[in-house]
Amino acid sequence: MTIKRRELLMVGAAASLASAAPSAWPQAAASTRAPLLRAQRLRPGNTIALINPSGAIYERAPYELTIETLQALGFVVREAPNVRARYGHMAGTPEQRAKDVNAMFADPSVHGILAVTGGSGANRILPLLDYPLIQRNPKFIGGFSDVTALINAIHAKTGLVTFHAPVGVSEWNAFSVDSFRSVVMDALPTTLRNQADKGDGLVPKDGRTTTLRGGKAQGPLVGGNLAVITSMAGSAYLPSFDGAILFLEEINEYIYRVDRMLSTLKLMGALDRLAGVVLGAFTNCNPGEGFGTLTLDEVFDDYFLPLKVPVYRGAMFGHIKRKLTLPVGLPAEVDADAGTLRLLAPAVA
Repeated sequence: MTIKRRELLMVGAAASLASAAPSAWPQAAASTRAPLLRAQRLRPGNTIALINPSGAIYERAPYELTIETLQALGFVVREAPNVRARYGHMAGTPEQRAKDVNAMFADPSVHGILAVTGGSGANRILPLLDYPLIQRNPKFIGGFSDVTALINAIHAKTGLVTFHAPVGVSEWNAFSVDSFRSVVMDALPTTLRNQADKGDGLVPKDGRTTTLRGGKAQGPLVGGNLAVITSMAGSAYLPSFDGAILFLEEINEYIYRVDRMLSTLKLMGALDRLAGVVLGAFTNCNPGEGFGTLTLDEVFDDYFLPLKVPVYRGAMFGHIKRKLTLPVGLPAEVDADAGTLRLLAPAVA
């Protein structure tokens, strides 16, 4: 009799936790939005500081390539003191990497900050950043992949518009450069759209978008790499999802893991609060060996169609050669039928 009663008490306690979780977790995970803060636009002759907030780089060539690329864009380039450090698979200890971010924001001669590469480990530096210092010294900061953690945390804590943009070692082709310039240098409230390419075919194959659910919606842009976003679940470093347009990309994840990560966003209440969704490249996301699986189409339909908000797939951002620059936190309008994102204001001052 005692055992049965104990079991009932345990079941009751578990049920109470389960019923509390959907309402309690989203409130903890979604921070209140700080007033929107914009950096000054980047101009030729400005100084760009290179940081490496995530993975280690083991060769000299990526640094040389990054420096030459930014110089070709007209910038003066400075390396943060620890940008070439290494600590296991990471580019220095968390303290070294956070120190670089804080120092480059504090330095008045630095006008913008760019990550050299992604990798893994940016989450570790988030508690070590001086957010009041960053808020007092708003500057361009950009990158993608693992840098998703940094650009979302800075926006969440300061209100600063940050940028899901090419990293230093990305391929800075004409499409990527044009998008970067229009958003970050020319301060245009531009419309972000793919560049379709049919090559020798009768119809375009590359750069296509697919409408999952049509319509238009407006809201602040939030997102980046799916694995990194879900790794921050429940923390104070994610921006609010309320009324947001969520943009996501991924690479080298089996489809069942993509499903699991989207399930995390669903369980934390994030998906149910969105105004719209834009899916970028899900590069090399396949079933994996030995797993029966849903297709990516089916996974996306399962999670996004019930939301009854505009959703389109195939936007040109993520681990692909040609990349749009997306300002995190800036209000935008998604048009899922046209496959576009229209910025409702300049992303920089």
